[in-house]
Amino acid sequence: MAETPALLDELLRPGAPSGHEGPAAAVWRERASFAELSTDGLGSSIARIGTAEPLLAVVGHIDEIGLVVTHVDEKGFLWFAPIGGWDPQILVGQRVEVRGREGLIPGVVGRKPIHLLDGDQRKKVVELKGMHIDIGAADGEEASGRVRVGDPVVIAAEPQRLAGDRLVSRAMDNRLGAYVALEALRRCDERDSLSGSFAAVAAVQEEIGLFGARTAAFEVRPNLAVAVDVTHATDAPGIDEKEEGSHPLGSGPVIFRGSTLSPKVSELLIETAEAEGIDHTLSATGRSSHTDADAIQISRSGVPTGLVSIPLRYMHSPVELVDLGDLEATVGLIAAFAARLDAGVDLSR
Repeated sequence: MAETPALLDELLRPGAPSGHEGPAAAVWRERASFAELSTDGLGSSIARIGTAEPLLAVVGHIDEIGLVVTHVDEKGFLWFAPIGGWDPQILVGQRVEVRGREGLIPGVVGRKPIHLLDGDQRKKVVELKGMHIDIGAADGEEASGRVRVGDPVVIAAEPQRLAGDRLVSRAMDNRLGAYVALEALRRCDERDSLSGSFAAVAAVQEEIGLFGARTAAFEVRPNLAVAVDVTHATDAPGIDEKEEGSHPLGSGPVIFRGSTLSPKVSELLIETAEAEGIDHTLSATGRSSHTDADAIQISRSGVPTGLVSIPLRYMHSPVELVDLGDLEATVGLIAAFAARLDAGVDLSR
């Protein structure tokens, strides 16, 4: 059984929804102290080694989906709105953490008990507006003394090992990508394997519009880039491989080919995986990829961009599940890809 990488474990624990990435970003920056560090105006973190061209940017977003407090009522209950995309069914009965003025405040998501629902109500899918957060406050005055409108909330779900090399946690989407970017940078630095230079980016605000990748790519000005994200593992029940492709857990990184992606970057990624003997699968997109790659590739006058994703079960839930072997293979692919780049690389389209 492989050990859970210490950096990944540290990155997964703090709650850091879009716009409130500070706690996770602080962990990432501390572990990136071997590199030249900077941030952009939105809070994306950039760690760079090397000064020669080509400059490769590897971008993984560090934000996660979450909730935000919108109202504190007179009885002390908190009402909320989503940060990012939620299946409301997942929230019913969950334990949560509110980042309040005094630190983390535990709470639970409540709704009207099923015993008190009439027949028609029982048949309806629960909506976010039908739920509230209970922090145990006696009244609105007590709750307002601890929580303000605008405070962020995440589900309380720390990393847990399952059978074999499987790890489950909240926020795998996409602390995995932020981890891969930094770990691949560290390995290239230790091996002194680069002809060019490498910038690892922990981008913010992906879940609400790919905003951090857009500003970070403008700031970094890379010659080429690779976005690292997660994609749906297709070996879970109910997923049609004819629609999603075949990317089971244990099959390695998923290399994307698509309309918004550079054909030459994609081919270089595939050639690297084949040369290094790294198991991988391919996936295709006909329009946007719905990842940071879409924002990066139109930065400034255009950036040749590739996309590598890690198979993940139960995306956008507190039990996102990954195979650590796939994670390690993705780090290996990105580090080897960076080492193969030289000043003569042809990125024309």
